[in-house]
Amino acid sequence: MLTLRRFGGPVLLPLLGVLLFAGSLVPSLHGHGTQVGGMPARPYDALAIVAIALQCAPLLVCRRWPVACFALVALGFALDQLRGYHSFAGTALPIALLNVSLLLERRRRVTAGLCSLALVSLVIAFSLLGPGEPMVEFVMFYLALVLVWGIGVGLRATRLAEAERRRRVAEETRTAERTRIARELHDVVTHHVTAMVMQAEAARYLTAAPERLEQNLTAVADTGRRAITDLRHLLDVLSPDHGMPAADGFSTLVEQTRRAGQPVEYTEKGTPADPAGNAGPVAYRVVQEALTNALKYAHGSRTSVQVHHGEKEITVEIDTEDSGSVVMASGGSGRGLDGLHERVEVLGGDFSAGKREDGGFSVRARIPAGSAS
Repeated sequence: MLTLRRFGGPVLLPLLGVLLFAGSLVPSLHGHGTQVGGMPARPYDALAIVAIALQCAPLLVCRRWPVACFALVALGFALDQLRGYHSFAGTALPIALLNVSLLLERRRRVTAGLCSLALVSLVIAFSLLGPGEPMVEFVMFYLALVLVWGIGVGLRATRLAEAERRRRVAEETRTAERTRIARELHDVVTHHVTAMVMQAEAARYLTAAPERLEQNLTAVADTGRRAITDLRHLLDVLSPDHGMPAADGFSTLVEQTRRAGQPVEYTEKGTPADPAGNAGPVAYRVVQEALTNALKYAHGSRTSVQVHHGEKEITVEIDTEDSGSVVMASGGSGRGLDGLHERVEVLGGDFSAGKREDGGFSVRARIPAGSAS
């Protein structure tokens, strides 16, 4: 389908104008152009060159001034037909009309009405200056112009609909990206800050044991540095196709949680698939969020983390004893476990999180490897 960009490109219309002007000057094409009004043919003279120029030259700048250019083309066409030149340049009239219907943004009905009035005036001039033609000929010519106008209106509507669709897609993409970034920041900041708070709280009770106090403060500093590293990684890439923050991300995450006072048993089996796609980063975030919740709502309770790398998927299981709170079931902001549920499902996996009958809390995730976000 002809689009506005292709029709009104910076080269096409000027090229058509040049070709029509050159074709109109070819002797074998004289008198073989558009014929309306029944005026007898006559040989070209100086006025014929003016009529041809009026029809062809405006096409050079018709994208910038569509209405003015169409008016000049219509004037040249009327002169061409009233004088009986019937030049090849008459083809410029429907081209200029199509251009107007495509580009004109305001007063479209007024413009269409003025064009109709101009045609009526031309018909009257034909009846006064020459033998004239049957009215049906003028009606057919008018309907042909209406068809050209309608094509332009349809193409314009298609263009506007496409622009609106692109705008909606862009807005949805921006919203999804902002949501994804918010979730990434939530995962990184909440985990590290929670660990630092727990470590700092523990340090208050270690003033009588300088060695343990120093170890605890060192752990706080290490956690802070880890948070800065993860934030830099996130701000550097902000791309779902990057891997986990580090090759040993799971073990580092578990060790950090242990330093915050949470007893964690960690088991990792298998070899990560190649390519793993987004499975690795999402699995990392699942473990991170589950350990963060364990620190916040079941501090000191034993937690087990099991990560299994299969050929086509990564399976993650996190169990915490005696969580003692239903708050862990989901994040009220939608950026906790609920957000992870959505991210796993987008990759075609399964996610579940909830309290067990014995009072503990479990998180399960199966994430297909090689999936792109």
